[in-house]
Amino acid sequence: MDTFSHALWGKALFGYRGAKFSPFLFGVAPDLIAFVPFTIFKLFKNSSGKILGRPEIVEIPDWVFYLYDFSHSFITSFLLIAVLLYFKKKILAFAALSWSFHILLDFPFHSKEFFPTKIFWPISDVYLDGISWATPEVWLTNVLFLTLFFFYRFYPGKDLKM
Repeated sequence: MDTFSHALWGKALFGYRGAKFSPFLFGVAPDLIAFVPFTIFKLFKNSSGKILGRPEIVEIPDWVFYLYDFSHSFITSFLLIAVLLYFKKKILAFAALSWSFHILLDFPFHSKEFFPTKIFWPISDVYLDGISWATPEVWLTNVLFLTLFFFYRFYPGKDLKM
């Protein structure tokens, strides 16, 4: 799933109960952890001249895959939520569920060719050879559901009579 959609799903599902911006951040955190350091690395290296956009798989260092597996694991997200609950940050723990939802969305929508999501890493390397989120059917369905969800959630006249 694209990073912007993860932010919106985080806000849509976990952006209430006192949390305004943290669901956005938790929703994109797995991608930020994996790809922001790589983008900074490319800025300094700048070997191909291409900074943004999808890189070729052979251009990506092994440490990026490690960061991706770490940040896209339910083990990591549940440990984060447990730590937040331990420190009695219930609102943040609820917002952090958007991190887990990010993983849940990525699991079926990443293929084995480009960052398969190993949801129980480091305990298991199990992943699903899913359908790419960039296929029109998946992407348009995502946009449709996000639009309907936000329309329903924020439409002032929720008592729509047919």
